[in-house]
Amino acid sequence: MPDFIRGFLTALRTLTVLRLPGRDAAALAAAVPWFPVAGFFMGAAVCLTLEVTVQGLNWPSGAAVLAVLVNALLTGGLHLDGLADAVDGWRGGHTRERRLEIMKDSRIGAMGALALIMVLLIQVVALARLASMMRCTFTLLPLAFILSRLAMAFLVVSLPYARAAGGTAEAFVREVRGWHFILALLLASALCYVLAGAPGLVAVLATVLLTLALRGWMQRTFGGVTGDLLGCACVVVETAWLFVLAAAAPRLCAWAWFC
Repeated sequence: MPDFIRGFLTALRTLTVLRLPGRDAAALAAAVPWFPVAGFFMGAAVCLTLEVTVQGLNWPSGAAVLAVLVNALLTGGLHLDGLADAVDGWRGGHTRERRLEIMKDSRIGAMGALALIMVLLIQVVALARLASMMRCTFTLLPLAFILSRLAMAFLVVSLPYARAAGGTAEAFVREVRGWHFILALLLASALCYVLAGAPGLVAVLATVLLTLALRGWMQRTFGGVTGDLLGCACVVVETAWLFVLAAAAPRLCAWAWFC
């Protein structure tokens, strides 16, 4: 099996619960360029869920709830768990060491639970609006999933691993190089341009700027990145873009070639 295919399969195995046949790439960092492509397929699954449910039940809000559920099931809830852990650590610790210790606790605190509730509410509302505009959903919705995985690739490349004792994401951080992110950026840009034209490229630039802000917060607060923080960033960027796409969908549809 060619190395680039193994890298793609490794990306899918890393970011989803799918257990695909074949071997992982020799270096886990080979999966990083494929993160945005894996995000595209996840976005396509969410789009398909919306389409089937809306066509079958004519119920946009119900379709949105089901789409959020499918998204959570595909990731095994790991990214949402990362969000809750990151918020609990951020709000509950006064030192980097204490914040990292809180993040390892399997229990969810009040702030983490509140963050989860708010994020899921925003996603449901945004997807319900997009579900009511199905002519645009298939071109615009995958952007949120592509760009959120691009943010993960950027953070893996640009931050050290925060835990001295190591952890699940350490191999990615240790092995990754700058060119891995360049490839991820090129793939994400190509996908976004095909889906949304010029606004897609603007969205890529905006995502890089948003991720730079997240990077600064992680560096100051935790001293680097962890698996939980990568999941947190994914959910934050994904939710932000779902909200933006839902709000701007009527105007963006004029740019999307599929509409």
